[in-house]
Amino acid sequence: MVALTEAERARGALVDELLAVRCQLGDGAAFDELIDRWHQPLWHYVRRFVDSDDTAADALQDIWLRVLRAMPRLREPAKLRAWLFGIARRSLIDRLRQRYAEPLPVSGDEYDIAGPEDTEDHAEELSVMHEELERMPFVEREALVLFYLKELTLAEMAEVLATPLGTVKSRLFRARQLLRRQLEDKGVGR
Repeated sequence: MVALTEAERARGALVDELLAVRCQLGDGAAFDELIDRWHQPLWHYVRRFVDSDDTAADALQDIWLRVLRAMPRLREPAKLRAWLFGIARRSLIDRLRQRYAEPLPVSGDEYDIAGPEDTEDHAEELSVMHEELERMPFVEREALVLFYLKELTLAEMAEVLATPLGTVKSRLFRARQLLRRQLEDKGVGR
């Protein structure tokens, strides 16, 4: 990746701003240009957080639909780039919520489990953990989902959340403590 000069960066921001204004005025060709300009960067961003090209393509369709619907409400066309990636992030977060709201399948074939009593205990504990995760405040839940369920690194989380690395670490620490307390209160993990 080649670093852009300030002049190139300013020119790109101006092109984006003009494209956004043209889109807001209903220029269909401008929206096609917007897609041509931003499809690849958004594709690469989305692909980093999903498990397949098909999932990324599906997510990107959803993102472009959201962009089309929200374009009239874009208040600062000069900030188009950040606005696009914000929509992409929210779309990915919505997908994660849907995916991890579903209980995980538990069967004796998938796990090396001693007996049926253990399977029932494990399934019950897993169910309680998912319930407690859903009860957590969004910020803490998001940290746990991204780190443990999506297996993002701390640096990747900082990028996605647009927060400093130290903030990500403290959110993750706080989230672990909160989930641990909630599970102990329910008698799980003792």
